Amino acid sequence: MAQIGFEAYTRDMHLRFACQPGCTRCCEVYGFVYITEDDLRRIAAYLGLTAKAFEKKYVVRYKRLLRLRKPRKAQCHFLIEGGCSVHPVKPVQCRLYPFWPELVEQRANWEAERRMCPGIGKGELIQIGEACEIAAEMKTAYSGIYDKR
Repeated sequence: MAQIGFEAYTRDMHLRFACQPGCTRCCEVYGFVYITEDDLRRIAAYLGLTAKAFEKKYVVRYKRLLRLRKPRKAQCHFLIEGGCSVHPVKPVQCRLYPFWPELVEQRANWEAERRMCPGIGKGELIQIGEACEIAAEMKTAYSGIYDKR
């Protein structure tokens, strides 16, 4: 497949991405899973917990940011063999991958991610404008992170 030229973004450019069955590479990289208040409530309800009980057990709260606690020797409490145990209610960060601003807006970052993610370059064509709109949703959901950039 031909490389996508990101230097000259235009509305007629496309990206391809389709999550590959059984792949959890994006979940296994070093880093944190940030969540929104809505994510907290949805995941808690899905697990049959109150928001308060879920937060106490699984969440680190900062002034303007929430993230999942990391278990020892793992990246996420909810990553199990074969996938995500909270997939139907997964956090915004997980749902929007790989259309994160730092990946969509920087060609080098997208290309580096492409080498790690077998789903990048597969699936239906996605207009660059749509990818940027998805990335904007990330900026809105995690303004505590993106406001600093």
